[in-house]
Amino acid sequence: MAANIQQHVPPQPQEEWVFLSGRPPMAEYLGFVKTNAADEAAVSIQTLSDEWRAANKRIVELEQSEAGAADNPVIEPVSDDLKDLAAAVEGAALFKRTFQVVPVMIGMIELDQLVVWQKHINTTYAAELKARLGVTPTDKEIFELCLPVNPHQPPIRRMKVSPNSFVFVSPSNDLRLLEAIDFDASRIDGYEPQGPASGVVGIVVGFGSNYLNAIYVSNRLILNNGSHRAYALRDLGVKRVPCIIQTVTLPEELAVVSPQVAANPASYLGHARPSMLKDYFDPELRKLVPVFRKSRQVRIDFGFDMMDVPGV
Repeated sequence: MAANIQQHVPPQPQEEWVFLSGRPPMAEYLGFVKTNAADEAAVSIQTLSDEWRAANKRIVELEQSEAGAADNPVIEPVSDDLKDLAAAVEGAALFKRTFQVVPVMIGMIELDQLVVWQKHINTTYAAELKARLGVTPTDKEIFELCLPVNPHQPPIRRMKVSPNSFVFVSPSNDLRLLEAIDFDASRIDGYEPQGPASGVVGIVVGFGSNYLNAIYVSNRLILNNGSHRAYALRDLGVKRVPCIIQTVTLPEELAVVSPQVAANPASYLGHARPSMLKDYFDPELRKLVPVFRKSRQVRIDFGFDMMDVPGV
């Protein structure tokens, strides 16, 4: 008799996320938590609803007690011992290519004055950043985390899955399609085409600029990139950090610089006390939920058409 062999299936790895609660729309919050929770059956809609109402009450109170907390953010120049690092960042080709639309500067900002649009933070990843820095990071170490001169690229795997399809996968949700470009075949070293090549179309997949970046608009600073680093640093007790600041004066500029904010500007600019980075640490405004670890996939498919047409 053949013996029964039970295969051991390792549990799917989990992470902890913190969600901001209490701001409309309530339905979006309930659906978001319910969808992402690792144990969906253990999530009670009634409990979530009660917690959301309590958080909303807290937000109404903050609108009164902390009205204007996000206004008039303090922006100072970097200290003399960090100016060489700042100059190296500003001189990098990546910096120049990324920040072309509006005026930009590197300055020191207060974390607790930052307005946020992102609704959740991966606290497991933030804990990894904290461990990398140590308990008492130096000003230089903080600068290099916020504004790396040589940005760290997350791991990535890629595979050709069919003659005209490629898949890229990374644990970083920053993986994205960067651009599609057309260039001369002579620029590719070591490639031997099957025939005389007249041109190459390249589809570039990679990561964003990886700089801590905020938008200065309507007398407020809105965190645009680097939420996990900002969270980790505040959790370590760091109050002021170096940041790339883009100054926006027109709605048309905001739509280019931050489509997420431009989609609903009233949420970040119209409230007397909008959602702020420090809210992630308020027990009455945060919800901790275990979620399954995710990877980001980018799939590229291409096609072509070839036919004979009437000559001219």
